[in-house]
Amino acid sequence: VQLQASGGGLVQAGGSLRLSCAASGRTFSSYAMGWFRQAPGKEREFVVAIHWNGHSTYYADSVKGRFTISRDNAKNTVYLQMNSLKPEDTAVYYCAAARRFIATTQSEYSYWGQGTQVTVSS
Repeated sequence: VQLQASGGGLVQAGGSLRLSCAASGRTFSSYAMGWFRQAPGKEREFVVAIHWNGHSTYYADSVKGRFTISRDNAKNTVYLQMNSLKPEDTAVYYCAAARRFIATTQSEYSYWGQGTQVTVSS
């Protein structure tokens, strides 16, 4: 599985962005998908994950109520809608795929995209 993340950019605090992650391969629907982020000087952290069928999701407490993950298996794409963005959301965002029911830790993910920069100005 190859992953290509896009949609990052510069936005003011309170604004919104939608990230996309396009996957190659015919077995996309068999993978749990997740988003992680890494801020400057910090370790990469879990943001959100979605089950292969889209029926289950898990969010980090820091983004609950503001971010929404979704997927379109027909388009081999997972989305991350980010609303009410805060300066502390500034990071490189990575999408990842795991051949699991659901996964919330980095070690469970086998495939990673290249990352897309999100910068939130105050």
